[in-house]
Amino acid sequence: MSKATIYSRFKDIVEKNPERVAIYQDDKEVTFSQLDYLVNALLSKIYAADAQDEDMSGQFVGIVMHHGYLQIAAMLAVLKSGAAYVPAEPALPADRINYMMRNAGVRLIIDDNFCKDLTTPEKDYPDMSQPDGIAYVLYTSGTTGKPKGVIIENHCVANYARAFGAEMKIGPGDVMLQYSICSFDIFVEEVFATLLNGAALAIPSEAVHNGPLEGLMDFCRRHNVTIIDGFPYLVADINHRPELLPPSVTLIVSGGDVVRENYISNLRQRGVRIYNTYGPSETCVCSNYYRIDNAPALEDGTYPVGKPVEGVDVRIFDENFKEMADGEVGEICIFGEGVGRGYLGNPPEQANFIKLPDGTHFYRSGDMGYRRSDGNIIFLHRRDDQVMILGRRVEPEEVENVLNEYHDIDRGIVRAFKDETGLHYLVAYIVPDIGFTLSGLKDWLKSKLADFMVPEFYVALHHIPLNSHGKVDMTQLPVVLKEGEYK
Repeated sequence: MSKATIYSRFKDIVEKNPERVAIYQDDKEVTFSQLDYLVNALLSKIYAADAQDEDMSGQFVGIVMHHGYLQIAAMLAVLKSGAAYVPAEPALPADRINYMMRNAGVRLIIDDNFCKDLTTPEKDYPDMSQPDGIAYVLYTSGTTGKPKGVIIENHCVANYARAFGAEMKIGPGDVMLQYSICSFDIFVEEVFATLLNGAALAIPSEAVHNGPLEGLMDFCRRHNVTIIDGFPYLVADINHRPELLPPSVTLIVSGGDVVRENYISNLRQRGVRIYNTYGPSETCVCSNYYRIDNAPALEDGTYPVGKPVEGVDVRIFDENFKEMADGEVGEICIFGEGVGRGYLGNPPEQANFIKLPDGTHFYRSGDMGYRRSDGNIIFLHRRDDQVMILGRRVEPEEVENVLNEYHDIDRGIVRAFKDETGLHYLVAYIVPDIGFTLSGLKDWLKSKLADFMVPEFYVALHHIPLNSHGKVDMTQLPVVLKEGEYK
């Protein structure tokens, strides 16, 4: 296990490069020493807020803030105190945020108002973080109808930052675009794999982030961004407009879903290094890397997910955990530094964290694939019903459970389909009740679910067709076809 923590590695960078810029935000620049000053100022307020002592080990603190240097400082402050942070986007439905915070048992929620009127800290507070202490809890879609919290320890992130730096060769002078939402693991890569290697973050405003690609690329140009990290859809958008990509960008990292050859057809001619990455949130961002700008695609137009990152081992097992030979299909199982502690509250999915008699533990990803003779792993498909929607994992069963809580439908089911380019979308089949309106149902779903979880299409039925076993008869359901955006 790594002896480092997120904060201890950050502090090392502060001491080596105190006046180097850590964060660019609009027209503001925050150096590493200034960011650490804010960490102590926030710690002073955190300790005063609830008569806390200077060791909050084992506690959870919610962070519900808009993106910016104060959000990053708040996360580092919580980590330095020995506590773990539970992040949520302010734009999420209030019910979902409240559930996450209650489920984690947070003692304090830090929001934008909490970070106002900071005063000079009384001292440089001691670092109470521990390598095996919890760093954060990320909530992902769960089969029970409620999101489940993934527990990741400090050493997992410290190891990942080291692995990312070694593979991507980033350091002082590099600037990473901060684009992902805080409740997704790409955010961890953007923030900590950058700062802990001495590189800087460039955080756009909401208007730029949510605006047209031209504005985002102009932001990258003004701040000399060298690395763009994001879902394949962002990569595909840039690929369609390669002339917008600033010459400063030398590395693009794609993760969260399948990347296809036609997503990078123009970018690979620009001399930019491009990586396909793979790994569930339960194993701290990524377990595998594969460079694709100089590699041929597979027959289906996708790419291998590559070899394990430093400190991680990936094996292909059958259902009895016997390792498969090269070329044989099995489940992708992940060992090593990246594997998290499990889930809060011991939900049914906890069974995917396996502990062997010798104390070794690993995570069953639920993804099926095989290893080629050159050691690179090929991802094929999911073992269960979980799908990726806009790069986020979604359990259709969770969406279905929320759908059936709506008072003006008699029954509803949710199923996932693939468009012509192989990307998933959700269809809701409903038996409407008296007074039903589609707008009412959509408003209900949006109040309970993240936007990407709300079904794209809706089909009204007189009844849900069942087979002789009493299960939904998929052959009797009409399918809503979708052409697909990226061909």
